[in-house]
Formats: sequence, C-alpha cells, structure tokens
Amino acid sequence: MKRILSFIPILLLLVLGACSSNQEESSTSETQEETPKEPQINGQEVSYSTDRTQMEGYIAYDASKEDKRPGILVVHEWWGHNEYVRKRADMLAELGYVALAVDMYGNGKQATHPEDAGKFSSQVMSNIDEAKARFEAAMEVLKNNPNVNADKIAAIGYCFGGSVVLSMANAGYDLEAVAAFHSGVQLPMQPSEDVKAKVLVQNGADDPFVSDESVKNFKNSMESAGVDYEYIEYPGAVHAYTSPSADSLGKKFDLPLAYQKEADEASWQKMKALFNNVF
Repeated sequence: MKRILSFIPILLLLVLGACSSNQEESSTSETQEETPKEPQINGQEVSYSTDRTQMEGYIAYDASKEDKRPGILVVHEWWGHNEYVRKRADMLAELGYVALAVDMYGNGKQATHPEDAGKFSSQVMSNIDEAKARFEAAMEVLKNNPNVNADKIAAIGYCFGGSVVLSMANAGYDLEAVAAFHSGVQLPMQPSEDVKAKVLVQNGADDPFVSDESVKNFKNSMESAGVDYEYIEYPGAVHAYTSPSADSLGKKFDLPLAYQKEADEASWQKMKALFNNVF
C-alpha cells in the first residue's frame, strides 16, 4: 500500500506535465492557424482588344489566396495607363481583390502634356460607344480570370477615370459599386432606373475643375433616378488630391493640382467600407 501511495505524486506530475504539453501544443497550433499569410502580390501585363483597339492592361492579385474573390476595374487619370494606376491595382490586391488596371486610350498610350491628356480623354468621352466597348472588353478579361468571382465586380476611377466609371454605372453595367476620386460629374450619360451600382464620389471641396453647378445637377439627376449614391467633399483639397505626383505636375504645368494626404487616406477608407458593404 505504501509503495502504491508513493507512486501517486509521480503519476500526478506525469499527468499534469502531459496536460501542460497538450495545452502548449494546442495553443501553438491555434496561433499558427490564426496567423494570416503574407500577401504575395502577383502583377501581370495583359493584352486585350475591341474590334478597333488593342489595349495593354495590368492585373494584380494575391497569389497566397486560393478562393475566388471580387474583381475591381481601375481606370486611370487623363494622363493614361501609368504606374500610378498600377500601384492602386496592387493596393486593391493587398486588400484581397483581383484588380485590373484598365487601358482606356489603347496601346498603353500616355500623355506627357495636359494638351495631349485633354485630347486623349475627350476622344474617349465624345465617342461613348467606343468607350463602352473598351470598358466591356476589360470587364470580360477580369470576369474570365480564374481567381475572380464573376458575379462580384466593381470599378474605381481617378479624374478622367472617375468620369468613366460613373458613366458606365449610368449605362447600367452589372457593377456592384463604383468609386470615383477627384472626378468630373458632367457625364455623357445620365442615370436611369437601370443603374445597379452603389455610387461613391469623392472630390476636393476646392477643386476648380468641378463647378458647384455641375455638382448640383449631378445630385439632382442621381436622386431623380433613385440611385443609391454618396457625394463627399474634402475641405481644402483640390484636383488630384490622391496622387503624390500632383504637386510636381501642378508646378510644371501651372495647374491647380495638389496632393493631400488626409483626403487621400480618408477617401481610400471610404472606398474600403463601400466594398466591404457590397461584397
């Protein structure tokens, strides 16, 4: 009996040790499961076309994810398809989306002077049928990507690109949401009851390119059509407030362009909240 009793403390120590070991292993396992994978952003050139135009885009996604996810079209400023729009595509990929930086001018064409930028952008917006064809071609590329849930598509755009995505929403394309940054709101297409997208417009309150009258008319048209929209103005912000290169371009060409960090970050957060809501 004494011998049996002498083993009890040893057995208790062994049992407690085993329990402690199991708890540590369980805790370690849970920690490993909860640790998110580091994003592996894969960016690829992609060529696509309409019947008339060859386009050079860029698609970005997180290669560490295996599930299908929403796709976002990203439309460039009036300068054309450049590194800035690709950077925004990468940022969307880091959020878990597949993002296609669109080429609305064709052949990856870029402007180096405001006169050329104005010419290129007006050529697109004055021929809305061709603009729609180019947007549709990009949309098909995005929907057909194996990482994309083709039923969950949205679009964002900057400056000229903002006007493009707003026009495409007005045209009734099957978009869950569109977000326009420092965008003109005098559009070639007015909204109707066919608009499916939730619409977010975020402009600088001091943007001289966006008149008070155009904003008033835009709001009236959206409300008359029953569109679910939000219009935000950032105090002190002017045109191109999201682009770090705006300051140097503004000085170079004597244009009212300027980066504003607060408005840039706040507008990105509002966009994220919109996508979290619709997706």
